[in-house]
Amino acid sequence: MSAAPAISVTDLVKRYGARTVVDRVSLEVARGEIVGFLGPNGSGKTTTIRMMCGLLTPDGGVGNVLGHDILRDQRQIKREVGYMTQRFSFYEDLTIEENLQFVAGIFGLGAAAVRDTLADLGLSSRKGQLAGSLSGGWKQRLALAACIMHRPQLLMLDEPTAGVDPKARREFWDEIHQRAADGLTVLVSTHYMDEAERCHRINYIAYGKLITHGTVAEVVRDAGLTTFVLEGPRVAEAQRMLARAPGVDQVAPYGNTLHVIGREAGALEAAAREAAAATGCRLSPAETSLEDVFIQLMGAATDNMQ
Repeated sequence: MSAAPAISVTDLVKRYGARTVVDRVSLEVARGEIVGFLGPNGSGKTTTIRMMCGLLTPDGGVGNVLGHDILRDQRQIKREVGYMTQRFSFYEDLTIEENLQFVAGIFGLGAAAVRDTLADLGLSSRKGQLAGSLSGGWKQRLALAACIMHRPQLLMLDEPTAGVDPKARREFWDEIHQRAADGLTVLVSTHYMDEAERCHRINYIAYGKLITHGTVAEVVRDAGLTTFVLEGPRVAEAQRMLARAPGVDQVAPYGNTLHVIGREAGALEAAAREAAAATGCRLSPAETSLEDVFIQLMGAATDNMQ
C-alpha cells in the first residue's frame, strides 16, 4: 500500500470581508515530492500555504497535512512542518547561533540541535556573525537552518530565493533536492521559471483559483500553445505588424529574435509567415516555454480585486 499524501486538501476557501482570496483550491502532494506553487502576486499562494501549515483557519474546505486535520490539529501541524516566509524574519542584532538558539527554545530542543544544524548547513564558521550583516544567500541559509532544525517531515517555502543571486539559488535547490531524496517533502512557491522546472510537479494559481497542475511537460502540453521564432535585424518592425494580428496572443522580443505565441496554430503561422516575408526575417517553429504558459494563464485569469 502506498503512503498517504503529505498534503491532501479539498476546496480550501479564505475570505477577507467580501473578497474571496482563496476560492475552492484543492491540491495533493506525495511524500518525498517537490511541488511548485506558481502564480502572480496577490494570487493567494501565501494565504493557501498559511492555511495548510496551521497559521490560518480556512473559511471552507477540508484536508490533512501529515495526517493531521487542518481544522482541528493546527498545533500538531505547526510542530511537524518547517515554514519559511517570504521575508527574512529573524533578529538582525543577534548572531546566527543566537537566532538558532531562540528557535531551538521554541521547539524544546537543546544545544546539540543548534550545534548539529550549524554544521549541517555549513554555518559553524559564521555562527558568531550578526544576522543583519549577512548577504541574501547566507540569510536564506539561516532561514532554512531554522526551518529544518526540529527535523520536520514537510517544508513549506514561500518564495525562498527572492533577492538571492543565481549561484546561491542553485546551491539552495541542490540542498532541497538532496533532502527530498532522503524523504523530505517540499512545497515551494516561486516566480522563477527555472526553479519551477526543477520541481517534480507544479500547481498554478491565479487570483484565488487553481488553474492547472501536473508535471511541467503536462502543463505546457495542456496549454495548447504554438510558438514560432522570427530572427533578423527587423524584428522590431515585425513585432509592430504582429501586435494585433489574428491568432497572435503573445509577442516577446529576445535580442534579435521575436517569439510569437498563440492558441490558434493556423492563424498564428499565417500571420508569422506574412510578417517574416515583409521584414526579411527567418521563421522557425520553437518549443513553448513554461514562461509562455505562465503569461498566457495570467492574461486569461480574472482579477479578484476588481
